[in-house]
Amino acid sequence: MKTAWTLGLAAALVLFVGDATGSGLSKQDVSIPMDDGVSISATLYVPDGAAPAGGWPAIVFLHGLAGTKEQMNALAEAYGFVGQSYVVLTFDARGHGQSGGLVSIDGPREIADTRAVHAWLAARPDVADAKIGGWGISYGGGAVFNSLVAGVPWGAVVTVQTWTDLYTALLPQGLVKSGLVAGLAGSIPEAKRDPSLAPIQAAAFAGNAAAVRPWAAERSSLSKLGSVTTPVFMAQGRRDFLFGIEQAALAFKRLRGPKVLYLGLHGHSPSTFPAADTGYLLSQVRAFYDCYLGSSACSRAPTAFALAPEGFAGEQLPFKASQPGTTSSTVAFPGVTTFARTGKVARTSGRLGRAVEVYGSPTVKATIAASGGWSRLVAVLTARTPQGKEIVVSAGGVPTRNGVQKIAIKLASQATFVPRGSRLTLTLGSSSLAQSPSNLLYLDLPMAPSARVRVGNAVLTIPGLRNPVSKSS
Repeated sequence: MKTAWTLGLAAALVLFVGDATGSGLSKQDVSIPMDDGVSISATLYVPDGAAPAGGWPAIVFLHGLAGTKEQMNALAEAYGFVGQSYVVLTFDARGHGQSGGLVSIDGPREIADTRAVHAWLAARPDVADAKIGGWGISYGGGAVFNSLVAGVPWGAVVTVQTWTDLYTALLPQGLVKSGLVAGLAGSIPEAKRDPSLAPIQAAAFAGNAAAVRPWAAERSSLSKLGSVTTPVFMAQGRRDFLFGIEQAALAFKRLRGPKVLYLGLHGHSPSTFPAADTGYLLSQVRAFYDCYLGSSACSRAPTAFALAPEGFAGEQLPFKASQPGTTSSTVAFPGVTTFARTGKVARTSGRLGRAVEVYGSPTVKATIAASGGWSRLVAVLTARTPQGKEIVVSAGGVPTRNGVQKIAIKLASQATFVPRGSRLTLTLGSSSLAQSPSNLLYLDLPMAPSARVRVGNAVLTIPGLRNPVSKSS
């Protein structure tokens, strides 16, 4: 399964790309050898004319899982990165496109590849070796962050809808996002998967944290970002159920150099890339590169944050020095309900007296009694607007054990505008399919036929923006 943003990117960029390489540059396909004999397929763009003293600044574009360099070529051409000012290099990650090797999900081998690609580009006499930037989306963004903390000397980096802590992204609170993990695994052809992936996926589905944590830690950058002073621009999605806001927000707090956090309309499901604000976002990215990789002195705030409204219409957005202030509200969902694996409980609130722009992770607290091997509880929060539109606000889940226990389910961190007069519904079950057959976040994995759970009163705590940026349509 290819991710929705990959398919959206391929379709949308066709509309933008005309004869983007017709003049002003050369474009050539190249092959970069790795130290294990694997060949990495790449495309190199070089501006026409003599390079400036010291060489051209450069940008390396890294694609997402199941993506290719051709997608990055289309993006770089469509949004004006190739041509006048930069050498641009795109490449098929190991196990992708025309490159050799097997996919091990941004492990040490892939980071060694990224280091080698950077070194190959830096060795060119027409490239300024200290002014090479990295740009990565999703899987490519993980590679950018992981190579950065591994010491690859990027001059400035941009990451889009990616992770910094892979364990908390895929197994928040110890319960695997089974539908998303299965989809990601399925997007890699069997012949291209490293043999190490199958036991890790099995361990994740079995809830074996001891096996998954070290694997994920080797592919995570968050714990090391406190020593990073390289300029970093993070573009995370407002609504991304794979890599939530917290993956960038926590990094934003730890980074010690110039940093930008932009929360936009792009993202993995339920969002797409490109989105309505992608042109504006990439204009900001270009200005960021011009500042830190260009030859002219520039003045930028060392810390900047921007949040695009849901109804973005091309306006200039204010960049502030910190993330926005929030308040919290609570909604009670009283009742006592017992059900089996195929059952559920859905409780609905009264109409909201005011609009709420959810920002962060809503939390569901309840006392439950599990028996017969009941092993997990999944919560899905939806809103029904006065016009009848259903919004899937967020979802989350926790492992459970037999007996009476208090649970606290942290739902995915996101930013979602809920209009005044909407009703909230909290659905609890063994999977996200309890809310809708199309909600594949948490799959209906096997459970003992005797499994039962009794759910008592539930309380939802909602973090919301003190000053909402979106408005009712």
